[in-house]
Amino acid sequence: MRALYRTLLRLYPPIYRCEYGEEMMDVLSELETKTRTRGALTRASCAAHETGGLLYGALREQLRSFTGSQGNEMLSVIFSPMFLSRRFTMRSAFRFPKATVGLMMVILAAVMFTIEKAKAISASVPHTNPPVGPILSAQFTILPSLLLVLISAVVAGMLGWGILFALRRSGVHHLAEMNTSASQRSGK
Repeated sequence: MRALYRTLLRLYPPIYRCEYGEEMMDVLSELETKTRTRGALTRASCAAHETGGLLYGALREQLRSFTGSQGNEMLSVIFSPMFLSRRFTMRSAFRFPKATVGLMMVILAAVMFTIEKAKAISASVPHTNPPVGPILSAQFTILPSLLLVLISAVVAGMLGWGILFALRRSGVHHLAEMNTSASQRSGK
């Protein structure tokens, strides 16, 4: 059976086989060892189940690697009653929550609704516009205020640095280093 399992593992994409192949082979070997003491019917049933699982997993992973999607809904509907085990759902890629698809559909619908609404508004507004006087560019009104904020920040920074520099020079920072218990002993 191990030779059959190795052959079936070759049906998986190389990346998947490289990442999970040894682990899968270990699990299958362990399962075969456990069922060796049981009856022939149990061994045959287990081998058929594992073979079907390997074929299903290989087909699913090949389709996923080909299409790039995380799940193949058609395969899940057809084969999910046969394989309820979580063992067949190993994935190395990041998976989005299931609610993501629904939220993306809502967002798409909102965007499409907004586009249609904008088209309706555009169609309802007459195309002749009255002449408007010269409009000043927003750049020329914003630029002086941004320059004023920048100059204020530089001045505040320079004042703060000057205060800290003066404190360092005057020795005020030495107050924190004074040992009051030593000065009290020497004074007694």
